[in-house]
Amino acid sequence: MDQLLHHPQMITRLVDGRICAYDLAAGGRGVLSPVLVCRPSADEDVVDHAVAAGLAHVYYTTLDGVVCTTADGAEVWRSGFEPRSGRRFGHRPSCVLSSDGLVVWVYRPDAMAGRDRADQWVALDAGTGSVLAQADLRTVGHGGQQWLHPAGEEVLLDVGEGQDGSVMYRASLAGDGMELIGYPWDDRCLIALSPDGHHFMTVHHEQADVAVHAYPEGEVRFALSVDAFGHDPGEVYVEWSGGYLSPDTLIVTLGGETEDEEEWFRHYRVDARSGQVRTEFDARTDNPYDMRPLGDGSWLTTDASGHPIRWTDS
Repeated sequence: MDQLLHHPQMITRLVDGRICAYDLAAGGRGVLSPVLVCRPSADEDVVDHAVAAGLAHVYYTTLDGVVCTTADGAEVWRSGFEPRSGRRFGHRPSCVLSSDGLVVWVYRPDAMAGRDRADQWVALDAGTGSVLAQADLRTVGHGGQQWLHPAGEEVLLDVGEGQDGSVMYRASLAGDGMELIGYPWDDRCLIALSPDGHHFMTVHHEQADVAVHAYPEGEVRFALSVDAFGHDPGEVYVEWSGGYLSPDTLIVTLGGETEDEEEWFRHYRVDARSGQVRTEFDARTDNPYDMRPLGDGSWLTTDASGHPIRWTDS
């Protein structure tokens, strides 16, 4: 999974055991070359990752902690999850670095890890690893994806609970603690934030529809079910993928099966303001989840090497 920062535009990917960082602000197209390559120690099972804007430090989660290293892999600090988990599957901690590079936000799926406690959302000092704030969540999640709001202060978290649904939160640091707000649903998956931060896109957990909500409270501006795209809701579903190709255009992905039980999917352009379905969109990938719209008319897929390919909508 890409981690996308807003200031500057930097993403990281794990390629052949190495954490690679790519500078999207450089404007490159085609297969992107990393501006930083960091190789964690061989005994580390890297789950999620982020990099500081100045490329001086790399941050990553394992099943049992968060680690900060220098660009050449020398450990700076480590914040362990105690007790260590005896379970190797079903729980994937995530991390994201704040826009100012001062805070590492960490989602800990402690319940599924067997730590006999609630899941946690923790804010760590990026320089020292010390805890700035933390909150217990009402989830039993397998993993959680985090989004930085473009304004820079708030973070969104979507916790996936498998067949039990998906739970959304937003948080910010306030005084000596965390201001945590939960959204009033457990059946919608967060897919993307609009480039201006005024809206966000979700897909129903049962894949029945896609919706655009006002930020921050989540009022639904419009929702589109499968039949709005000219398909049978009994046979076609909305994929948990897509996003904002530009401030005015959403990409929505639908999938289904042929009579021969072969899976298919299609991407569609949707007017992000009105909800009007426009045309099909060629994302140049045969994987419905290997497509990350960047909000500026470009998007990413993956090369056979594992490095991202940047395409433009022209």
